Amino acid sequence: MKKIVVTGGAGFIGSAFVRYSLRTYPDLHVVTFDKLTYAGNLENLRDVDESRHTYIQGDIADYDAIHGAMEGCDAIVNFAADTHVDRSILGATDFISTNVTGVYNILEAAKALNTERVLLVSTDEIYGSIAEGSFVETDPQEPKNPYSASKAGGELIALAHHNTFGTPVMITRGSNTYGPYQYPEKIMPLFITNLADDEKVPLYSGGENNVRDWLYVDDHASGIDTALRHGSPGEVYNVAGDNERENIVLTNRILELCGKDDSSIQLVKDRPGHDFRYSIDASKLHALGWKPQMDWDKGIEETVAWYQDNEAWWRPIKNGEFKEYYKRQYANREV
Repeated sequence: MKKIVVTGGAGFIGSAFVRYSLRTYPDLHVVTFDKLTYAGNLENLRDVDESRHTYIQGDIADYDAIHGAMEGCDAIVNFAADTHVDRSILGATDFISTNVTGVYNILEAAKALNTERVLLVSTDEIYGSIAEGSFVETDPQEPKNPYSASKAGGELIALAHHNTFGTPVMITRGSNTYGPYQYPEKIMPLFITNLADDEKVPLYSGGENNVRDWLYVDDHASGIDTALRHGSPGEVYNVAGDNERENIVLTNRILELCGKDDSSIQLVKDRPGHDFRYSIDASKLHALGWKPQMDWDKGIEETVAWYQDNEAWWRPIKNGEFKEYYKRQYANREV
């Protein structure tokens, strides 16, 4: 591959993938295509090699725009998505537009341009919750909220496109991802930045019932790259961190690293459709040669330190649109 398009490449995982790709493949040119919604930030790409990187602002829901960006490229990796469950509960229209219609546009453009590889980045949330064991790629989809349902819809369209037209589509389903440059609506950056301001952290249902598998963002990027380059069209690959933690355990570790105690916890009512435990088996991707490299303790320590050292990155975000969203989301929800 000489040239690839990365949609949503100014977001959290997308920008990590852009940086990883340029760092790993010296002859690669990356085209970042991003709408720059609230979660897109060109500061995430400030250190990339501009001689091998092109930025195009656009929306995957606009067929002509994504078709134009994909011309002359060998592959496309789609990170462009509305992703936050709480926002999808407040209103899901944008989620359907991006996660379903946008995916269809990418597939149609890939068919017209004979794009060699198409990879859609999805989520373990499409499986729903599992009490014991781990989901494998052939398990049925049982999404429980508007966000995960929209991602499942995009997946089904992609697999149908492959079966009908032979479009060379692969799908990755990643577990909860953490690390630098994550928009502070997500639990880790939200808690770290709240504590930096001596504010409380909003913990759902005491945190004992919610279990997540945590995957460091650079490991997620390398897993996606493995599937892109070595996966088979029409296949799905789980990308797991093998780091399951109850939310209360995660919270207590963040409190410890930030020099706080449990008096900084504010218990809030659980959100509708909240899954209790996510767990996926990544053996299929392991067989292609990938495994996560980041140690959990080192990963969370480096993540906390990054936000503490980069207030100039997150402070404008928390003082902007996010402030009103946060008030609306957690108003009158104390337990």
